[in-house]
Amino acid sequence: MQTDEVNLKKRAESAVEKKAAFGEDIELEKFEEGSRVSRPIEDLQTLDEESKRTLLQVGVVPSEEGRSGSLLVLDNAVSHSSLKDKNVELMSTQKALEKYEWLKDYSWKLVSVDTDKYTAKTYLENADGYFIRVPAGKKSSLPVQTCLLLGRDKVFQTVHNIVIVEEGASLDIITGCTAKKGVKEGLHLGISEMYVKKGATLNFTMIHNWAEQIGVRPRTVIKVEEGGTYVSNYICLKPVRSVQTYPTVKLEGEGAVTRLNTIAIAHPGSELDLGSRAIFNAPGTKAELISRTITIGGRIVARGEMIGNAKGAKGHLECKGLVLTDKGSQLAIPILEANVDDVELTHEAAVGKIAKDQVEYLMARGLTEDEAVGMIVRGFLDVGIRGIPEELKTEIENTITQTAFGM
Repeated sequence: MQTDEVNLKKRAESAVEKKAAFGEDIELEKFEEGSRVSRPIEDLQTLDEESKRTLLQVGVVPSEEGRSGSLLVLDNAVSHSSLKDKNVELMSTQKALEKYEWLKDYSWKLVSVDTDKYTAKTYLENADGYFIRVPAGKKSSLPVQTCLLLGRDKVFQTVHNIVIVEEGASLDIITGCTAKKGVKEGLHLGISEMYVKKGATLNFTMIHNWAEQIGVRPRTVIKVEEGGTYVSNYICLKPVRSVQTYPTVKLEGEGAVTRLNTIAIAHPGSELDLGSRAIFNAPGTKAELISRTITIGGRIVARGEMIGNAKGAKGHLECKGLVLTDKGSQLAIPILEANVDDVELTHEAAVGKIAKDQVEYLMARGLTEDEAVGMIVRGFLDVGIRGIPEELKTEIENTITQTAFGM
């Protein structure tokens, strides 16, 4: 074993009991390891109707229409991989590490193995996942879709993803994270390291649709070089036991830009600790962090952090939350830090109920109270997410309708 691997292993082993900085502490021992045996699925359309519906609810199209490639991780093994676009590389992370010696320079370089016990567990399990790369100057013709699927009850899934968008290239990814019907309890640990090179663009949309007793611990870091752009959309509208995520974007090159959108609904019994962080390490970098959250009985912590380390940095942080029942709670935590004199960082945070005058205004124009609340909720959650299939749009619409009319 090489020296770097020995050091990483020692660091991971030292952190196997290290609690995360935020969120509920989940006992890893409660769960069994998900199967590492690949159960090949040649064609996603051969899945049963319930499974196909499950995929559609997280933006994954079984027919693969409108997608340049697909990869499915079932428990802890890649079960499906297909590719139609010659401008994109798509394979399992383990296969990519075997194929490319240079990939070791990217693996576990952004996310530290000893961040907490969840990263340590993922490293020590030698987790597989997806590797996506677009060569310099190339563009994906259509989005690549990936799905991280829990197939058995009371197991843990460990995933390690690496995405590289080379200089001047462009890539869209839609990732759906979900569980098969009948899976009620489980744990998902997902490590994602993303590299956006000079002048490149990465649009990344993640949809979570879990079950009521599943714990979710993603750990994501993105490095954006000069003139690069990273746009992230995170959607979590269905019941889930516990989610704690705090993706960090490091703007390392002059003129690098990022925008992170988060929309989430906390149902009774759910604890959502959601956040995003932008670190401005180069001149003229820009960031916009937008959070829209609703509680209908669960607890939400909406974190946002901007750290200005370079001159000319500009960033805006917006955390807005609606409380639609007395049984729910919202906590917004905006953090702005300036370490040089020429930065401009702003924030807007607001939590509370729907304004009565807004409802009355719409009712005066012929809407019922439920219709008025529904319209306000729809507008509140609309942050301009593009590229999701019609089936998912319908699912989101249905969820919003149930949320509004259920109050």
